[in-house]
Amino acid sequence: MELQAPHHSEHTSMVQPEQAGQYASIRWKERLGYGIGDFSTNLIWVAITTYLTFFYTDIAHLSAGVIGTVLLATRLLDGVVDIGIGVLVDRTRSKHGKARPWLKWMSLPFGLSVMLLFTAPDLGATGSIFYAAITYFIVTVIYSSINIPYAALNSLITQEPYQRSMLNITRGVLSMCGGVLISVMALPLVNTLGGGKMGWSLTFVIIGLLSPLLLMITYKTTRERVKPVVVQKQIPLRIALRSLIRNKYWLLVVAFTTLVFLSSGISSALNIYYAQYILHDSGLVGVLALAGLLPIVIGMLVSAPLIKRLGKRNTVLLGMCISLAGALLVLIQPSSLEIVLLSTVLKTLGTAPAVATGAAMLADTVEYGEWKTGARIEGLIYSGSGLSSKIGTGLGGACVGWALAWGGYVGGVQFQSASALQAITTLFLYVPIVLAILQIVLMTMYQLDKRYPVIIAELKAMTNPQS
Repeated sequence: MELQAPHHSEHTSMVQPEQAGQYASIRWKERLGYGIGDFSTNLIWVAITTYLTFFYTDIAHLSAGVIGTVLLATRLLDGVVDIGIGVLVDRTRSKHGKARPWLKWMSLPFGLSVMLLFTAPDLGATGSIFYAAITYFIVTVIYSSINIPYAALNSLITQEPYQRSMLNITRGVLSMCGGVLISVMALPLVNTLGGGKMGWSLTFVIIGLLSPLLLMITYKTTRERVKPVVVQKQIPLRIALRSLIRNKYWLLVVAFTTLVFLSSGISSALNIYYAQYILHDSGLVGVLALAGLLPIVIGMLVSAPLIKRLGKRNTVLLGMCISLAGALLVLIQPSSLEIVLLSTVLKTLGTAPAVATGAAMLADTVEYGEWKTGARIEGLIYSGSGLSSKIGTGLGGACVGWALAWGGYVGGVQFQSASALQAITTLFLYVPIVLAILQIVLMTMYQLDKRYPVIIAELKAMTNPQS
C-alpha cells in the first residue's frame, strides 16, 4: 500500500525517538571527526576536478573532445548507480547504524581506485580511452558509496537545525582545507617525484594510502542517534521514488546544487589552462586554486552567525549576490592577475554560504519528505542529490573538454591558436555570470526555513500513539 502522511500511514508502527540524543548539542570531538571525512575525500575529489582533464590531455595525450564526452557519460551512468546505492543505504541494518558502516567497508577500495586513476599505461589510443573511462567510473562509484552515506550521516547524528549547520560548516571548513592542500601541493609533489607519468602515479599512491586512514577516524568518532518517526521494515522502491519526486524542496535543492557543481567543475578544470595560456604562468594554478578555495573556509566561519540570524536561505541568497558581483568584476580586465584573483575571491566567498548550508538544507528535506509522505528515505534523498553533483561536475568537465576541442586545443604545446584561447576565455568569463543568476532565481523559491519548525513540531507530536 502506498504511504500517506505519517498520521494516516498503514502497516507501520510508531517508535519513541531518543529525544535527548536527537536534539542534544554535538561535542567538538564528533564535529571534527565528522569533518575529517570530507577532508579525506576532498583530497581526491579536488585533485580529480582540478587536474584530471589536464592529466588526460597533457600527460596521457588523449583527445580533449573525447575526454569531455567520457567524463560526462561516465558521470551520468554513475548517477544512475547512485540511486541503487541510496536504496542499499536505506536498507542497511547494522549495530553501527545505516550510514557509518559504509565508511569502513569502502575506504580501502577508494584509496586503491584513485591510485589506478592517475596511472597512464601505454595501451594505444583506443585502449587508453577505455582504461580512462573504466578507472574513472570505478572511482566515482566507490566515491558515491562513501559520500552518500557520509552525507546522510549528518541527518542521523542530530535533528536540531543549527547543530546540523554547525556539523556542515565544520565539514565544509575541513573539506576546503583538504582541497587547498591538494591544490597547492599536488604539482610540486609530482615534480619532486620525477614529473611525467611516474610523478603523477607516485603522488596518488601517497594520497590513496592516506585517505582511508582519515575516513576511519570519521567512522570511530561519530554516532547515529536519529530514529524515524514512522518505521516500515522495507519501503518499496516505487513508493520511495514517488515520495522523492513529491518532495518539492528536495527538487529545488538538487537543481541549485547542480548549478553550483557545474560552475565549480568548469572553474576547477579550466584554471590550469587559464593560468598557462591567458596569464602566461602555469605556476599560478596553485594561486588560483587558493583564491578559489581559501575564501570558502573564511566565508563558512562567517556564515555561522549569519545563518543563525538570517536563516539558511537568506544567507545563501546574500552569498550568491556577492558571487555574481565577482563574476562581473573580471570583465574589467581578464588578463590582469590582480583582477582575476579578486574576482575569484569574491565568487568563492559568495559560494561559501551554499557550501556551509547545502547538506543541512538537504537534511531538512528529509523531515519534510517524512512529514509529507510518511517515508523517511535518507539514503535515496542523498543519492538523488548525489546525481546533481555527478551531472554538475561531469557536465563541467565535459564543457571544458568540448570547448577546448572546438577551439582546436593541442595538448603539450607552448602556444595555442586564437580560437583555443577564445574558448578558454569564454568559459572563464561568461558562464559563471549566467550560472550565478540562475542560482539566485532558484534560491528565491526555497521556503522550507519558515515551515521547518512547524513540521518538526508535528513530527514530534506523532511519536505519541494517542495524538
